[in-house]
Amino acid sequence: MSGARLVEARLVDAGLYGPGTEAWRLNREAMLLLGAGPRALLLQLAHPLVAEGVAQHSDFRADPWSRLAATLRSYLRIVYGTSEVARGEIRRLTELHRAIRGPVTDAAARARHGSRYTARDPELSLWVHATLVDSTIAAYDAWVEPLPPSRRAAFYAETLAVGRAFGIADALLPRDVDAFDAYVEGMLGAGGPIVVGDLARELGGVVLSPPLGPALEALGGPSPTLAPLLDALPAATYRWVLWPAIGLLPPSIRDGYGLRWGLRERAVAAWLVTSWRAWRPMLPAAFRTMPQALAADRRVGAGELLGDSRS
Repeated sequence: MSGARLVEARLVDAGLYGPGTEAWRLNREAMLLLGAGPRALLLQLAHPLVAEGVAQHSDFRADPWSRLAATLRSYLRIVYGTSEVARGEIRRLTELHRAIRGPVTDAAARARHGSRYTARDPELSLWVHATLVDSTIAAYDAWVEPLPPSRRAAFYAETLAVGRAFGIADALLPRDVDAFDAYVEGMLGAGGPIVVGDLARELGGVVLSPPLGPALEALGGPSPTLAPLLDALPAATYRWVLWPAIGLLPPSIRDGYGLRWGLRERAVAAWLVTSWRAWRPMLPAAFRTMPQALAADRRVGAGELLGDSRS
């Protein structure tokens, strides 16, 4: 690459992250959506107050993957958008969350967390943020390649700026990846706030048996005109595709949702993951890379700057 082109590429707005960051490397893998997405949603819903907000302020029961798709679009705009786009998306989400508040209807959750919830609660924001970070690491580690400690630490450090942008104070944010792991363990442990209740189990069932038309449309699949035909398919015919995501869940959360994880589920999940890992090096980057990442590559000339980071 010539010096002139290198200077030109560096002058392009790479956004809040840019080529060479772990955020660009990890989030570009399109297939991770099938692992990190459902895992993060189920972890979020396992917090009783998040489940209340989702149930009361969305059409999640009819179309759960629209929420996932919206969350994914927002996250990728922040990672791969220009600085203006990323900050604009953070402002939009902050304003949107102002209206998400209401009564806690579950008696057990009300006794533990109080009678009201708000999406602006920094501790709830931290948990939602943590599920996205932790699920990205877990899916990449299991489905692409093991992440060495140095890369895990670097990726976590890069997410701190997004956490602060969402109003999570430095005093609340785990300072490094070791503190982050301890935070997640504490949230999931005995006596922690993450308890899979009846509402979470109801919503979780929708996550794992979604209406197929909206789910595929959210993933950029067939035209909406095919939705009636796809929705007619019994959930049992495609539910197995999400078994690898179930395998990524912490055992306590899997048990809390009452999800089977026997020999059949383990074998199918292992076959799917092994097949993907075998085929991945042979697939074109355009096929296995998120469109937002490809657009960002073109914007900053990252095809040459990233080098082997896309392998």
